[in-house]
Amino acid sequence: MIGSTLLIFTMVWALPGDPFSGRCGQRPCPASFVAAETARLHLDKPLPVQYLYFLGNLLRGNLGLTSDGTSVAHELARAYPITLKLTTVAILMEIVLGIGIGIIAALRRGKFFDNLTLITSLVAISFPVFVIGFVLQYVLGVRFALFPVTVGYGAPWGDLILPGFVLALLSLAFVLRLTRASLLETLNADYVRTAIAKGLPRSLVIRRHVVRNSLIPVVTYIGADVGVLLGGAIVTEGIFNIQGVGGLLYQSIRLRENATVVSVTTVLVLIVLIVNLLVDLFYAVLDPRIRYE
Repeated sequence: MIGSTLLIFTMVWALPGDPFSGRCGQRPCPASFVAAETARLHLDKPLPVQYLYFLGNLLRGNLGLTSDGTSVAHELARAYPITLKLTTVAILMEIVLGIGIGIIAALRRGKFFDNLTLITSLVAISFPVFVIGFVLQYVLGVRFALFPVTVGYGAPWGDLILPGFVLALLSLAFVLRLTRASLLETLNADYVRTAIAKGLPRSLVIRRHVVRNSLIPVVTYIGADVGVLLGGAIVTEGIFNIQGVGGLLYQSIRLRENATVVSVTTVLVLIVLIVNLLVDLFYAVLDPRIRYE
């Protein structure tokens, strides 16, 4: 955590140029404003001293203020529930569709459904998110009017289905392929062949032994993806006008709100670390052979 925050803080505040450019529109900022902000952010002190001030505030739970005096914690509290809802929709799609289709494809290896899923997932991986987002928005939102084109105020769950699918599509394709490959590897294991040879029903062997033992790499990927998605999806949120963390971070970068960028990114780093820890602990639930002392 300390290493990440130090790196982020240094990268943001060591950027060349005027940190107040663009903060007052097209005009240069008044000298009084620059002096007040310089004193508030301790920009007149060396960079290591600035970082120590930031770390001290962080340990007290103080994420700082934006240039208009709004608390960064308040902005996060406003934006994060929306990003959390979008992430929930995307992760559910990854789990249900990615793992489900991957299992079916592995059990039908070499058949039409398996080949179709491999080709479709390759297409999904090949296209950038902004291309897929705009195409689905136009086709499903404008032409056929199946989903709202943009997300309304408060981000209702129904409005998040299409952007959640767009956000999940790339990861969904990887989860599908990873599940299929892992399942095929486990199906060829000696203990699986032994269980089937002993007369255990094939469905029971697949459900209890094959699927469960094949999910560890999939859970690792999904867990890492949860941390990334909780950081906000700038492109997807921009396409569908979602006022989440991605939008907040984009606006902060565009306006050079360096203090806000550092604070928001620090919170995202903490979330990623917590999610990775939970994923590691979840391994023992999936595989009884894993024990943590």
